[in-house]
Amino acid sequence: MWSILIFLGILVAIAVILFLAIIGIYNGLVGLRNRVKNAWSQIDVQLKRRHDLIPNLVETAKGYMQHERETFIRVTEARAKAMGAGSGSVKDVAQAESGLSDALAKFLLTVENYPELKANENFLRLQEELTSTENRIAYARQAYNDDVLLYNNKIEMFPSNIIAGMFQFLKSEFFQIENAKERETPQVKF
Repeated sequence: MWSILIFLGILVAIAVILFLAIIGIYNGLVGLRNRVKNAWSQIDVQLKRRHDLIPNLVETAKGYMQHERETFIRVTEARAKAMGAGSGSVKDVAQAESGLSDALAKFLLTVENYPELKANENFLRLQEELTSTENRIAYARQAYNDDVLLYNNKIEMFPSNIIAGMFQFLKSEFFQIENAKERETPQVKF
């Protein structure tokens, strides 16, 4: 009789431990998934800031750069595309933002031909804000990718992969640079 009770007690203890482990793993996965969502929203905030700065930068430059209409159009179209990609997948947003980065780089390169514009205090302030925002975006991307790595690892590793499969936790995409030019080391020439 006692042996049956001990055996049942052991089974109940194992079931409770197993149940608590499942709860712990599930809650860990939910926490990591929420960290990924939060990191993505931080990127989104910085991208919004970037999108808001660009029209001011372009408007300030227009007065000086009368003959650069194509450059302004390219930046404006790339900004519109990037803003429209905001509700898409991580890959769509990354591609659109890569296009915007290209257009901005060409715009800022064109600015080099206008010394009076480069000396304009308002333009310099906006350019500094844009540089600061680009740094924030880079940091937010890194934080997002770090959280995605932790989350994806947890989903793929045993025993959490079993719980992840049972509750349909899906892998997240990394925010990757699609444009090969952005991966190249910039060359400085004097």
